[in-house]
Amino acid sequence: MLAGLPAADRVRLVASGERVELTLSQVLVQAGDRMRHVYFPTGSVISLIAMVDAHPGLELGMVGREGMLGAHLAWGLHREPLKALVQGAGPAWRLDCAAFDAVLARSLPLQTLLGRYLYVLMAQRATSAGCLRYHEIGPRLARWLLMSQDRAGCSRFHVTQEFMACMLGVRRVGVTVAAGALQRQGCIAYHRGEMTVLDRHTLQSLACSCYRADRRAYDEIMATAHAPA
Repeated sequence: MLAGLPAADRVRLVASGERVELTLSQVLVQAGDRMRHVYFPTGSVISLIAMVDAHPGLELGMVGREGMLGAHLAWGLHREPLKALVQGAGPAWRLDCAAFDAVLARSLPLQTLLGRYLYVLMAQRATSAGCLRYHEIGPRLARWLLMSQDRAGCSRFHVTQEFMACMLGVRRVGVTVAAGALQRQGCIAYHRGEMTVLDRHTLQSLACSCYRADRRAYDEIMATAHAPA
């Protein structure tokens, strides 16, 4: 996302923040809490989780280097509706919310970019709601692995079956069966929390249509917002 800004706006934003290392399972903000910082992941992945009653939570989206955590500040809203949990450790650019508000007020390109990104987030969360209701575990797991690989930027990343089950809102045994089927088809290799995507092409063919819908929404909406650096 930062690369989509004109050079002057990007320099101003970066100068107002700091580089931080996000750690696995770190909670950046709880659902309903007022945000203290916004985050632009540059090599990390953040899960956005809906919390319902006493249930462990359900993932409604991810944020990687394509986006940011805290885009709703563009609407003047400082409370995060979802729990933000670090799914993949790595670097991110962090800004104090007051500093971000100041940069945002001076940058029309950033305002335009965030407006479009917020539309993409709404579209992706609507897709996730339908996916959770209508699609089976296997295609949903394939979609989730592709989304994770896209944001991790590599074919290997750390994830436990327990975490995948929680994010997909299913029992762990369901993930075990679905992951086993993907392994037998040669799509992935999984050992002691290390997931490796071996055959992305086949994994894409097995994923539900929601993966392609998410990618299409981002590409179509965000492409016209990116100004030349």
